[in-house]
Amino acid sequence: MFVIIAAGIAPGLAILSYFYLKDQYGMEPLYLVIRSFIFGALLVFPIMFVQYVLETENVFPSPILQAFIGSSLLEEFFKWFIFYVTIYTHFHFDEHYDGIVYGVSISLGFATLENILYLIANGVQFAFGRALFPVPSHALFGVIMGYYLGKCKFSNRKVKWKWLFFSIFIPFLLHGVYNYILLSNEDWKFWVTPFMVFLWWFGLHKAKKARMIYKKSFETFSG
Repeated sequence: MFVIIAAGIAPGLAILSYFYLKDQYGMEPLYLVIRSFIFGALLVFPIMFVQYVLETENVFPSPILQAFIGSSLLEEFFKWFIFYVTIYTHFHFDEHYDGIVYGVSISLGFATLENILYLIANGVQFAFGRALFPVPSHALFGVIMGYYLGKCKFSNRKVKWKWLFFSIFIPFLLHGVYNYILLSNEDWKFWVTPFMVFLWWFGLHKAKKARMIYKKSFETFSG
């Protein structure tokens, strides 16, 4: 059991550490990052219950509906909601990159507990594959969500609604595409690998942009 829990936690902890340590101009309080991680983990149980009911009742019979509505929309909306309610107005969310730290934390809390439960049910032999695909994908959806919520918080009122919409729509869209690849293709590894490469590029590009925005404002202020 210890091996399964360690294998389930390790990839999420490694990715969270990476994005947390990239906050070059003032790291977020560790207690707040851990709290966000726990909130994300707690989402697993109600979401799993709803998904179980939807699957049992065959509410979404087609793969595309199951991928986009039964999974992506449900998961990304609740992660977005937790972020908006617990972090968005918090005084520690005071620069653009902070949104990425908290978005990743919430998403990886969800992904880590989901990963542990999956490995308990199916075996530790799946740990490597899940460390390459499901856990990083959740983290990168969190990066993108946090990036656009940062844009929303620190933009003028005229464009806030645009960034708020993007903060839920783009993670939902990308997550839906990811799920659809898994559900509709027997050779899904052939398709999901380039998609993950794109997702890493897109997420790291957004993280870099967020850091550059703060670097410019920091240099302007200090100069």
